[in-house]
Amino acid sequence: MTDTAMMYLAAALAIGLGALGPGLGIGILGYGAMQALGRNPEARGPIMTNMILAIAMAEAVAIYALIVGIILAMGIGA
Repeated sequence: MTDTAMMYLAAALAIGLGALGPGLGIGILGYGAMQALGRNPEARGPIMTNMILAIAMAEAVAIYALIVGIILAMGIGA
């Protein structure tokens, strides 16, 4: 396997695995928020605020993985 192929494989793995965790986390977070809203609809404001903040934090991890994948694919630093 050539160096270029390894570089592209590393980039694909970085974004693929890096997006898997936040994707699962956001799904579980949405499920929990909907469960909480179903049990206590009056608490919609704080639940939605906390859910949006947690989704933003999880999404930041995916963005970092995307940046690492782009850096690996472009061969910067190699």
